[in-house]
Amino acid sequence: MTLYCDSSALVKVYVEEEHSNDVRARLGAADAVATSAVTYVEMRATLARLHRERRLTTPAFSAAKRQLDRQWPALLVLTTSDDLLATAAELAESHGLRALDSIHLAAFQELLACIDDDLELSTFDDRLAQAARQLR
Repeated sequence: MTLYCDSSALVKVYVEEEHSNDVRARLGAADAVATSAVTYVEMRATLARLHRERRLTTPAFSAAKRQLDRQWPALLVLTTSDDLLATAAELAESHGLRALDSIHLAAFQELLACIDDDLELSTFDDRLAQAARQLR
């Protein structure tokens, strides 16, 4: 099974939150983990925000960034091509999604075309999850 993770799911690997153990278990069970290239920026921005909000100590923030950088090359990262961005724009309009969520949905849709029966989405964004269900 290939697991597509958006940043709302992937952050739970690096920061102890509700559902962190569930996400880690799903990642461990997956044959491959996929995400969009924008996830790296989202992850770094999220980690920095959590540090600013003092929900992550400086050592925990540094450790999370190092772990992300170490594990990033093992992910199947979908690039944000012009075609993917055009699809994302259409999906944003038709599903009422925010910009980055529409990029995740377009990347997920791109993977669906290749591995439909063996692809799952991991997200904690209800609107994105609903839109992904409508793609099947």
